[in-house]
Amino acid sequence: MAHPAQLGFQDAASPIMEELLHFHDHTLMIVFLISTLVLYIIVAMVTTKLTNKYILDSQEIEIVWTILPAIILIMIALPSLRILYLMDEINDPHITIKALGHQWYWSYEYTDYENLEFDSYMIQTEDLYPGQFRLLETDHRMVVPMESPIRVLVTAEDVLHSWTIPALGVKMDAVPGRLNQTAFIISRPGVYYGQCSEICGANHSFMPIVVEAVPLEHFENWSSLMLEEV
Repeated sequence: MAHPAQLGFQDAASPIMEELLHFHDHTLMIVFLISTLVLYIIVAMVTTKLTNKYILDSQEIEIVWTILPAIILIMIALPSLRILYLMDEINDPHITIKALGHQWYWSYEYTDYENLEFDSYMIQTEDLYPGQFRLLETDHRMVVPMESPIRVLVTAEDVLHSWTIPALGVKMDAVPGRLNQTAFIISRPGVYYGQCSEICGANHSFMPIVVEAVPLEHFENWSSLMLEEV
C-alpha cells in the first residue's frame, strides 16, 4: 500500500515484483555512477587551467568512451530481457480469472467455476467504514489463493482500460475486442490495491482494483459462499 510522500516502490508481494525492484536498484546504481563521473569531469574541466595534449587527440580514449557505453548498455539490457520473458511465462495456472473493464467499474469471472462472477464498484466516501481507503475500496474484492499461479484474462467492453496492481508488478491493458493475459503468484496474504491506469473517461479515477490474497482453505470457503448466493 502506498503512503503520502513515498519516494520508492511499494513492497513487493510477488516474485516478479521482487525481480523488478532488484533491476531498478541495479540500473539506478549505474545511472548514479555515470552521473557522478560526468559531474566530476565537468567540474575538473571548468576549474583547471592545465591542458594535456594527449587528451586533446588520443585514439585510446576514443576507443574507451565508445566501448564502455556499449558494455553498460549490455549490463542493463540482459537483466531487462530476462525479466521481460519471466513476465510472459504462464505455467499451468491453478485459477483463471477474466477481468472485464467497463465505464467505470470492473467485472470478474472465475472461469473454472460455473456461475462465479460479480461486478466490483468503488465504495462511495460516505459509505466507507473506519480504516477503509477513500477511492480505493470496492464492494466486491477479487479473492485469490496465495502461493498459487493465477492467470488473469483482461479485456474491456467499451473503451481502453488498464488492470494494474503495483505491489504485484502487474499492468495489462484492457482493449475492447482483444483478450490480453497476465499471470502472477502472490507471496503472502494481504489486500492489494490498484487503479485503472489508462485514461478512460470522466470517472477514470473512480474504478479501483482490490485483490485479496488468502490461504487456499479460506478461498475454497469464500468460493462456496459466493456460489450459494448465486
